Amino acid sequence: MNAKAETEGRALDNLKLWVGVSILAGAIFAFYHFEEQILVVRVLGLLAAAGVAIYIVAQSSTGKSIIGFISGAHSETRRVVWPSRAETTQTTLAVLFIVLLVGIALWLLDMFLLWAIQILTGQGG
Repeated sequence: MNAKAETEGRALDNLKLWVGVSILAGAIFAFYHFEEQILVVRVLGLLAAAGVAIYIVAQSSTGKSIIGFISGAHSETRRVVWPSRAETTQTTLAVLFIVLLVGIALWLLDMFLLWAIQILTGQGG
């Protein structure tokens, strides 16, 4: 009995997902099919259809889990301890210095290898 209800619930969820995707696909098709209409009208229609599609998909178990994930991610970003302006500036300057240092080191290595290859192949003057 429980397996039957679960199967019916899954089928209804799949139907909601397909209806949402179909509405969105139809809206995208209509957006390009009615290209002679004013752009604002087409964009508003596309946004309205996307809103309806998102609402329908949000009613499924998959949509609810996605909304829960987004809500959890939003609450996690509130708990992040963001660096101060001074810390950000210091880190940026340190990264720029290291990049410059490594760039110069690689340039010198490249010049040395070029010189060595020219000596070995006899192309150096």
